[in-house]
Amino acid sequence: MLKNIQFNKIILGLFLIGIIIISGLGIFFLTTLNNLNGQLVEGQILDMQELQNRTIWALGISAVLFAIVGIATAVFMSKFIIYPINKLIRSAEKITEEDRNGKKIKGKKGNEAQDLENVLGVMTTELKDKLSEVSTQKNQIETILLHMTDGIIAFNMKGEIILINPAAKKYLSIRPEDNTFEDIFKKFNLNINMEKVIYLENWTSTEQRIQVEDKYMNVFFAPFKNETDRPNGVIAVIQDITEHVKLDTMQKEFVADVSHELKTPITSIMGYADTLLEGEYDKETQTKFLNVIATEARRMAKLVTDLLTLSRYDNNKKNTQKEAFDLGDLVKKCQDKLAIEIKKKQHKVNCFVTADVPPVYADKYDIERVVLNILTNSIKYTKDGGEIKIYVGFVYNDAYIKVFDNGIGIPEEDLNRIFERFYRVDKARTREMGGTGLGLSIAKEILDKNGGSIDIKSVVGEGTEVVIRIPTKQ
Repeated sequence: MLKNIQFNKIILGLFLIGIIIISGLGIFFLTTLNNLNGQLVEGQILDMQELQNRTIWALGISAVLFAIVGIATAVFMSKFIIYPINKLIRSAEKITEEDRNGKKIKGKKGNEAQDLENVLGVMTTELKDKLSEVSTQKNQIETILLHMTDGIIAFNMKGEIILINPAAKKYLSIRPEDNTFEDIFKKFNLNINMEKVIYLENWTSTEQRIQVEDKYMNVFFAPFKNETDRPNGVIAVIQDITEHVKLDTMQKEFVADVSHELKTPITSIMGYADTLLEGEYDKETQTKFLNVIATEARRMAKLVTDLLTLSRYDNNKKNTQKEAFDLGDLVKKCQDKLAIEIKKKQHKVNCFVTADVPPVYADKYDIERVVLNILTNSIKYTKDGGEIKIYVGFVYNDAYIKVFDNGIGIPEEDLNRIFERFYRVDKARTREMGGTGLGLSIAKEILDKNGGSIDIKSVVGEGTEVVIRIPTKQ
């Protein structure tokens, strides 16, 4: 191995070369002087003996200088050439002690060049493998960032973007000219900057909520550090929390609506009950007051029942007992149950079974509840003497029920919210008719649990069309 090359060998080699060269020069000079000795005449300033002595001194001084230079050269080569190579080989041998086949990397004894070649070859292979691994990891990270639903932006210490994924551009509506931290976040008037994130991390709120048009975003800022644990930039993580905000708003509205719906009948019951207790009234007045109390009590009971039904669906505590049954017969039975209400409002109601509909597979009791709710709404919100048409048919693997009426209709801006709990198009009129605002919400929950769907189209003043689909196969 090259590490076996010793310092004294280098010096010895240089000395041998120096002695050979100096000896050669000495022999050359002495021979030349002897040849000149017979040719010089007496009376010269320097005699031959003195010249020989000076020549010998010059050669001696040259030898000493050559030795010094040789030693310096040997030290230089050992320190700056041999030692780094030996160190490199020792490190390489530790890293590549065994190759892929489990064999140790060793060349023939004394073949240092071959050993170095073997070690460097394995190191090259290892380096290629490491570079390939790093490249693979880089591609994986890029793929993850590309398909992440959360937005990611990384800034260097100057506030310049060094990494950004498509989700971040979409969420924050980032323009091509927005290249810095300030360009992106200054338009949202956030009480935060890079200095606060980096140097006041423990004292500054690094989570901010912003609104971009009709969307709500939660932005989390955090510094990232280099290998010496010094700040190297800031990363921003953007999450779309629009649905969470909407759910939170709906929850607050739900609590407010429930409180209001319960408060109104409770107030009526307490008021009429207190009135009856305060004095004696004739039989007719008492009966009238008691009817109001009973009506409001039934209204509260229906509201509580509907809330419990929704709660069971939300918590998956409602056991759906599916069975096969004839949908046409079910719709006709529902029509018969509502015959009194239909007669009161003098509606013309026709039911048509348009094809040989196979039995549907669902919870019969739940589907009956949905049909009754839809027909009841059509009867309520269609003026006296109106017309209601019911069609039962079959398309692909689904049976359907279509209910058409020429009632008051629903405004277009309300169609997207009619399945929300307690949402009413006309709150005063709905409450007057005894509705709780939960009927369509329950209908949608039931159909979702049974693999069906409901869709409503309406035009104000012209009427409403409701389409219910129910699967016919298990």
